[in-house]
Amino acid sequence: MSDTITERCEAKGLRMTEQRRIIAAVLQESHDHPDVEELYARASGRDPRISLATVYRTVKLFEEAGILDKLEFGDGRARYEDAEREHHDHLIDINSGQVIEFVDPDIEALQEKIAAKLGYQLKGHKLELYGVPLKK
Repeated sequence: MSDTITERCEAKGLRMTEQRRIIAAVLQESHDHPDVEELYARASGRDPRISLATVYRTVKLFEEAGILDKLEFGDGRARYEDAEREHHDHLIDINSGQVIEFVDPDIEALQEKIAAKLGYQLKGHKLELYGVPLKK
């Protein structure tokens, strides 16, 4: 992925206001899975004129354009990440809500094997694991 979120929005013909550019930059710089409230806090820190409603509308627009993926981990909060990030799976700590990204070649190979065994060629998948930390 070489294009930024802003560049992909422009390529799709979305009108990029200054506030949308700020929201796009905040998303681009995020290494976590922020919800709209978190995005609002970060974006309004850069421009206090940005409203929560603007963040909601912008996130919806970016999602509908295929720029963002909406993630729902069962905690009632929709979270977002760049739709063109490298493939990864998620482990969600159900106590803290922490989301850990991981890639495991054995899991990837097993999914391919299962799809082939069932007569399919795998074209994509999403894996979410939910757990609690082991007591030490």
